[in-house]
Amino acid sequence: MSLERKEVLVCVGGGISAYKVAELVRLLVKENATVRVAMTQAACSFVQPLTFQALSGHRVATSLLDASEEAEIGHIRLADRPALVVVAPATADLLARMASGQANDVVTAILLATRAPVLVAPAMNVNMWRHPAVQENLARVRSRSGVHVVGPGVGDLACGWVGEGRMAEPAEIVAAAQGLLSGDLDGRHVVVTAGPTVEDLDPVRFLGNRSTGKMGHALARVARRRGARVTLVTGPTALPAPAGVDVVRVRSALEMRQALARVVPGADALLMSAAVSDYRPTRRSPSKLKRTSQGIVIPLARNPDLLAEIGAQRRGPRPVLVAFAVETVVTTEDLATLARAKLDAKKVDLVVANRAEDGFGGDDDVAILVDRAGVTSTGRLTKDALADQVLGRVVLLLAPGAPVRSARRKAAGKGEPPSGQRARRSRRR
Repeated sequence: MSLERKEVLVCVGGGISAYKVAELVRLLVKENATVRVAMTQAACSFVQPLTFQALSGHRVATSLLDASEEAEIGHIRLADRPALVVVAPATADLLARMASGQANDVVTAILLATRAPVLVAPAMNVNMWRHPAVQENLARVRSRSGVHVVGPGVGDLACGWVGEGRMAEPAEIVAAAQGLLSGDLDGRHVVVTAGPTVEDLDPVRFLGNRSTGKMGHALARVARRRGARVTLVTGPTALPAPAGVDVVRVRSALEMRQALARVVPGADALLMSAAVSDYRPTRRSPSKLKRTSQGIVIPLARNPDLLAEIGAQRRGPRPVLVAFAVETVVTTEDLATLARAKLDAKKVDLVVANRAEDGFGGDDDVAILVDRAGVTSTGRLTKDALADQVLGRVVLLLAPGAPVRSARRKAAGKGEPPSGQRARRSRRR
């Protein structure tokens, strides 16, 4: 979606990732947006304001007490004008000041005064990112109407650590901005499933899987950001509910089946990212099963294939159906073959497939998107960026007169380097 004739204000925080914001400004200008920049004093220590002035073509705001600007109450003027405010990098300090509603510099004053949507791109050391205070501040900021978050990603950090905290890449931030400003899912109802389902054996034990629900939550979050009314049907996860999303909590596969029967009729799209249990015990013991010397045999019954049922019952192109598949295969070609088989068996429009070792349970992923037109490799992306790509396909399928199947085609991608899933300190020689 084009940003042409849209005004975007970029608020630059004081972190090393500020150097990447120069590329962000360049890409926004390339999309024909009018870009203005405000900087914290700390940000000016990393990148000179003249850099952003040259890239944007506009004077950069760096002080709340600039007499030449404040004669016209400059920070209010800057807050009133944009269609979107982007905060990048959103450092731990800047998030804390945003959370507490401070206005002690030009950036935080603008953020208090603006009525535009705000897109926040956090960036910091992995241990800072994981600190409860940072997570509490982020949750407070994110809970506010009009605030959206992109990233952070996982990778090498400037401090030498590897893990979460890497600012989303400029292209990802631009894509998120496009989704926010286009509202390309306005008026649509999108249903997303997330997390595992668990099947109780007795009051203390269950059969389950390792799904975290991160992908489903990212899909729900991004779909809401793009204007959709979103219903998230989720199995047990430790994740907070995305802001502005209707959440239906379930436990077992049969409970999820009942929930989908209520919410899918009339929906425009169903994105089935939940890892639904394939089997359930034929009988749940009312008391804890005791250890025996002979061991124990637990008869299992097969659970229904929820997406296949909906695909078989669908008449016409709605709802758009998206399946997700995690496989333990060696090659991308094998993965594509299994995804094509699922495309046919479940009668869906798109399959998002990945290898378990490429991102299952992590914060980023390498996936392939498979439809009847071909295979597209995404490369390594954050969950939110992958969600944007998937929802971009859904938008195409929902367009008036669009074919039931997507017509995009791209060759399967080459292998990707492994991602840093754990925080660790690297030694540079």
